[in-house]
Amino acid sequence: MKPKILVALDRGETAAAVFEQAVPIAKALDAELMLLSVLTAEGDSGLALPPSTGLGYYPLLGNETVWETYRRSFETYEAEGLQLLRHFQQAATEAGVQAEFTQASGSPGAMICNLARTWQAGLIIVGSHGRQGFEEALLGSVSNYVMHHANCSVLVVKGLSISPPTPETGDLAAVDG
Repeated sequence: MKPKILVALDRGETAAAVFEQAVPIAKALDAELMLLSVLTAEGDSGLALPPSTGLGYYPLLGNETVWETYRRSFETYEAEGLQLLRHFQQAATEAGVQAEFTQASGSPGAMICNLARTWQAGLIIVGSHGRQGFEEALLGSVSNYVMHHANCSVLVVKGLSISPPTPETGDLAAVDG
């Protein structure tokens, strides 16, 4: 049986870094990849997900225009997630790595751990935005949750630290505009 690696991809700057770590590891181990995107109202998704039950009973929420707008926003959000997953799946395939993908809704940490358990992953690769202290307490940390609840090994890929260009990097165009 091939080793299995679950790769949790968000829509932030860590997605590419996480994927770039996963492919060489999968190649070295001749492992399969499962690419996961979790639809959530947490973080920077910009989409407030309403409660899923009892909504028809609230008169203020019965406005058809509001619900149609929300439905369209959610469909766009979902389609963007699937597009991201297809992109990374194609890149993995081109690199010679077998990959499949799934998208789910819910709490990211719990969804990652549940899928790792049911898919029988031997490794989870997840990104970290580098939140600490009050920011981590307020916004939470998916990678921290996964490290403490996963039933397999976890590799945390630190987020990119964006620093201004310098003469040493040769990228002054961004500074000069």
